Amino acid sequence: MTSTPVAAKPGERLVDLFEYGLDAPICLTWELTYACNLSCSHCLSSSGRRDPRELTTAEAKAVIDELEAMQVFYVNIGGGEPTVRPDFFELLDYATAHHVGVKFSTNGVRITPEVARRLAVNDYVDVQISLDGATADVNDAVRGTGSYDTALKAMANLADAGMKNFKLSVVCTRHNIPQMDDFKALADTYGAQLRLTRLRPSGRGADVWDELHPLPAQQRQLYDWLVARADQVLTGDSFFHLSAYGEPLPGLNLCGAGRVVCLIDPVGDVYACPFAIHDEFLAGSVRDTGGFAGVWRESELFLRLREPQQGGACASCTFYDTCKGGCMAAKFFTGLPLDGPDPECVQGYGEQLLAERERDGGTIPKPSGDHSHRTKRAGGPVVVPLMRRPPVSECDENPVAGLGPAT
Repeated sequence: MTSTPVAAKPGERLVDLFEYGLDAPICLTWELTYACNLSCSHCLSSSGRRDPRELTTAEAKAVIDELEAMQVFYVNIGGGEPTVRPDFFELLDYATAHHVGVKFSTNGVRITPEVARRLAVNDYVDVQISLDGATADVNDAVRGTGSYDTALKAMANLADAGMKNFKLSVVCTRHNIPQMDDFKALADTYGAQLRLTRLRPSGRGADVWDELHPLPAQQRQLYDWLVARADQVLTGDSFFHLSAYGEPLPGLNLCGAGRVVCLIDPVGDVYACPFAIHDEFLAGSVRDTGGFAGVWRESELFLRLREPQQGGACASCTFYDTCKGGCMAAKFFTGLPLDGPDPECVQGYGEQLLAERERDGGTIPKPSGDHSHRTKRAGGPVVVPLMRRPPVSECDENPVAGLGPAT
């Protein structure tokens, strides 16, 4: 049901109606804490240290009550490392008891055999184990020494507990694109599903995006690989910009920010996009009078995002209907106009704008907050000891013709 009564016209796609927004998000991401035992170089929330203002257990349960009333079927829990919150399992049990399914992402540090058995008997829980290299050298260069072994041990514990179809979650980089077959084999070994997501230049990821994001030839390689395995690999609608190669990838293939997705951060602030933690995309707070439902349904930002989009500089492109101009967060955090092409536009127009921005000295927005560990990093991520209490074919017309960089 849409937030504004909109009837489908003959030939209109469901995705077209989603652009107007829904009464409740399809996919709600909730970062429970910024506390984390790792310091991954590409962390989109710059996690590490706990924010002392994070929602209390009672406040978190009140949010879950709202989600139940709004009939939100499931929530994606992340962080930081969510399992280091002392009340994590209390909140997980509370959510599932109130008809809100939980998918949570973890580096596996607390997925012991006992925890794995506890998770395996709850049909309303899904677990995503983060791993960004099919080999230890590739993974640990990004996520920290020992993180590869931790993730594999967690997957072994889940498999031994009888948990089926948990996820092996991979952020695609130029260093692991050649390992896609190895990732799939690794997932199959543990009875897991492979889930691939896109690297965004958000949080600490902004500092390493230039050196980690896939090269153009690798984007095509990834696209072909995904098309060949459309029914075997999950993407979370992460690569809709690649649909401009020709055949659309499975999924909504649009930016759902403020329309069908949003983010709640550890202190209760609500952002339009899980990858755009910046004041520019801050819609309100669950601590406001109207709670989360009030933000979702009445925020000026969300209402503006749900207005019909014109396509801007990309409207003349043959593939605009499939890629919709790409990712808002990727454009914002690389300093490109929001109504222009994605920085990884497969037609090359994003590269053109990035070069112009570099030449003209354009500014690049910085994330609103940094919760990174104060430990000085020298040449890569660090592992922080875990504390017991968390302190295609070408376009008909160049869509960027005459468009200058953001000022």
